[in-house]
Order: sequence, then structure tokens, then C-alpha cells
Amino acid sequence: MSYITRSRLNAAISIIFIVVLFLLISYLVQQNIDYVRNVLDYGIYGKMAYILMLIISIVFAPVSVVPLIPIASGLWGWKITGILNIIGWSLGAIIAFLISREYGVPLVSKLMPIKKLYEFEKYIPEENLFLAVVFFRMVTPVDGLSYILGLFTRMSFFSFTLATIIGIAPFSFVFAYAGTLSILYQILSLGAAFFMFLLGVLIAYFNYKRKNNRHTKRFVKK
Repeated sequence: MSYITRSRLNAAISIIFIVVLFLLISYLVQQNIDYVRNVLDYGIYGKMAYILMLIISIVFAPVSVVPLIPIASGLWGWKITGILNIIGWSLGAIIAFLISREYGVPLVSKLMPIKKLYEFEKYIPEENLFLAVVFFRMVTPVDGLSYILGLFTRMSFFSFTLATIIGIAPFSFVFAYAGTLSILYQILSLGAAFFMFLLGVLIAYFNYKRKNNRHTKRFVKK
């Protein structure tokens, strides 16, 4: 089994595990909502701790706090949780982007598997980068993307931040709201999200093929 195949298998297993954990925690929270609110609601300090966990999940990707979203939705409601998700994930993405721009590969390699970043860099388009970042943020819950954009592109800080917030917003509210639904509707919602994820993977793959063919033609001409 090749390295690429093992990586894809591990990624698939991780996603399945996160989804199952999300559904399980959602069910437990809904069945014990009063207990959860009495024990875990620390007001503003709880919200700050949640934002901090979101930031850490991005900077030290691929740590995921997605299974904790149902708890947050149970404590504060899905609207507030969606806003907290946007704040935490955006701040984490900005920190990761600035780390990669300021300190480069030496520090990033200690936080992320650098070989995977080089591998994923091939899927980043050379044209319409802003729209591509918005799209990938919408369909991809993991965040090696900030490091990749900081290391391998000339995307400005403003464009990166704006594209990140726009792209993260739908994902933030959808998962916050999904945490309040019944298990059946959660499965349907997560199924739709998974379909969007697969669509993003396919688009990235075709972009890689086009990018690779373009480079090959340039090499042949030389």
C-alpha cells in the first residue's frame, strides 16, 4: 500500500470517527440538556475557552473540535455558537497564515506534516485564488490551507482574511444548527456536507491535473 493510499485511508477513517462522535455527542446533549447547562455553562469564560479550543484546532491541525459543537449549541444556542465558530476558526487561520509567512518552513514543519503541505500545494489554483479559498473554506473543515497559502502563494493578508471569513461562515452556522437537530436530520445534513466535501476534492483534483498539464507543456516547449 502506497503512502498516498494510507494517507487517504487515514483521512477517511478520521472523518468517519468525527462524524460518529458528533452524532453521539449531539444525542447525549439533547437527552441531558439541563444537566449539560448546569455543569458546563461558565458564561463568558466558557465562550472564551471554546474560542481558544477552536484556535488551537486550526494552528495545530488536524486536531478537530467539531464534535464539541453540539455541546456549544446546547449551551448557547446555534446562532451564538455559529458566531463563536467564525471568530475562533478565523483567528486560528489568521495565526497559522502569519506563522507561515513570518517564520516559514522551519517552524511550520514542527506544527504540521510538511510533506503533506507540499503535496496539497499542487491542488491550489494559480488563477482566481480568492474564489478558490472561499470555496475550499466552505467544503473543507480541516486547515492545512492557511499554512499552504502563507508558504506557497503571494495572497495578501487582507484577501486571505476576507476569503476565510466568507468561506467559514456557512460551515460555522450549518454545523452549529445541525447540533440541535434530531439524529435523522443530522445524518442528512452531514451527508450533504460530505457531498460538498467530495465535490471540493474532485475540483481540486481536476485543477491539479490542469496545472500539471500546463507545466508539462511549458517544459516540452523549452
